[in-house]
Amino acid sequence: MASPPLLEREFLEKLERLTIHWHKSFAGLVGGHNMSRFAGAGQEFLDHRTFHDGDDLRAVNWRAYLRLEKLFLKMFQVEPRVPVRLLLDSSGSMTAHGGRKFDYARKLAAALCYVGLVRLDSIAIHGFSNRLERRIFSTGGRHRFPGVMDALASFQPGGPTSYQAVVRDFIGAYSQRGLVIVISDFLDDNGCEQALQYLADFGHELMLLQIWAEEDRTPPWTGELELRDAETGAALKLDFDEAARAQYTRAFDEYAFGVETMAMRSGGRYAGIATSQSLESVLFGELIRVQGIA
Repeated sequence: MASPPLLEREFLEKLERLTIHWHKSFAGLVGGHNMSRFAGAGQEFLDHRTFHDGDDLRAVNWRAYLRLEKLFLKMFQVEPRVPVRLLLDSSGSMTAHGGRKFDYARKLAAALCYVGLVRLDSIAIHGFSNRLERRIFSTGGRHRFPGVMDALASFQPGGPTSYQAVVRDFIGAYSQRGLVIVISDFLDDNGCEQALQYLADFGHELMLLQIWAEEDRTPPWTGELELRDAETGAALKLDFDEAARAQYTRAFDEYAFGVETMAMRSGGRYAGIATSQSLESVLFGELIRVQGIA
């Protein structure tokens, strides 16, 4: 029996409306830094230049021709589309709590990809753990989306997390700067901020979407516990009471704030997302606010 699709048709129809709000490319700030000049339609008029054989007649200033009897082309400044790359955390920590985080992250990745395809953006999607995994490349419109969903559904999570190794792989694979959307719980024993900062320093714009289950932030258990690391299998025994729970939640919030601070300091964006939130509320609320276009 075939597995149900990651996103139902009714939800995809709602996503069509998201392109009305996201009237700019995903690229946001980065696109504004990469200006190019050519003759033809564009966003902001710059200047004229003399017409040459082979130039597009549609760009001729015919009013100037009627006055001066010479052909001039109108020059415009435009913002080229900037590459969008989406990194989906497929490490073992995403399988904790019944795999809710990974299922949620895949659906969010699929939804963002669908919005991009409707906009005719091109998006490269990579899974990652301690390395950058195989790429899904999607472009050319919404009719390509079923193949993207099938590919995302085939991702198998597992293994340890290493942001340093993943960023090193990413820099080696992509020399052109662009928007990097990272969907992850950002749990790495060696930390993630330094590696992500390097990605920003390299010229990429970051959108960090931190996914957590409620148990990640506020563990529901008390008493004598044995915790086991989902990635390494290492065990830890401890007594967990209400005071320890409150301290743990404060530490979690401080860590999330550190990830957010790193993103904002580098000119990027951040959203913290609990798996208890509906995907619709995140896409039509939180991410629109993150984009700054609500």
